[in-house]
Amino acid sequence: MRPAYLTAARHLQLGREWAVEGDQEQAIGAYEAALRLLRSLPPERTRDVLLAHTHLAYYQTLALLGDEAGQEHLHLGVSYARSTRDPLARAIAEECLRGLEAVL
Repeated sequence: MRPAYLTAARHLQLGREWAVEGDQEQAIGAYEAALRLLRSLPPERTRDVLLAHTHLAYYQTLALLGDEAGQEHLHLGVSYARSTRDPLARAIAEECLRGLEAVL
């Protein structure tokens, strides 16, 4: 299972890099690959932390595009961040929620 986590983390990393470079299509593809892999694994804290980070990164990328479909990823990312109690995931989730409140 360890290689699957490393592969998913690599997809997440590449997705973030592509999003920063402005290649949202590649970024979304990388997030989708990470999510497919992570969803195929049994529930575990490491998997759930990676799911939190992936969903939140996916949301942030879609938000930059003004795509409303990102709300589902925000909801899932926040949920995983809260349940895992991962400090970084929780901080990212809170930042995303603050940004959403500022827009509303």
